[in-house]
Amino acid sequence: MPNDDIQEIIENFELLGDWEQRYQYLVELGERLPAMPAEDKTDANRVTECMSLVHVAAHPDLEQTDQIGYVGDCDTAIIKGVVALLIGLFSGKTPAQITALDVDDLFTGLQLEENLSPNRHVGVYAIVNKMKRQAQCL
Repeated sequence: MPNDDIQEIIENFELLGDWEQRYQYLVELGERLPAMPAEDKTDANRVTECMSLVHVAAHPDLEQTDQIGYVGDCDTAIIKGVVALLIGLFSGKTPAQITALDVDDLFTGLQLEENLSPNRHVGVYAIVNKMKRQAQCL
C-alpha cells in the first residue's frame, strides 16, 4: 500500500529526534540523489513555483511498464533532500498509486510545515503536484 510507504518514512524520521537531525538527514538524502541527466533539465520539467531551481522528470520503468521512475535535482540542499525523499516515495508506483498518495500525512509527520518557511512549503507542494501531473501524462 502506498500510504504504508509514507508511514515507514515518518517512522524513520521519528528515530532522529530533533529537527536539526532531521534537517541533516534530508541534506544527506539530497547528497545521495543520483545526478539528473542534462536532457531532463528542461523548462517543461522545472517547478516554476519554487524559489529554488528544481527539476523533476518522470519516465516509464523499462522493466515494470505500468510503473514510473523519477529523476530530479535542486540547487538548495534542504529542498534537494525533499526532492530525493519524494523520488524515493513516488518511483516504482503506478500513476494511480502516485495520485492516491497523501503527502499531507507525510509532511505533517515529518514536521515540515513547522520547520520550513511558508514560501518553501508552497514550493514543496508544487513539486508534489508536478510529479503527480507527470504521472498522469504517462
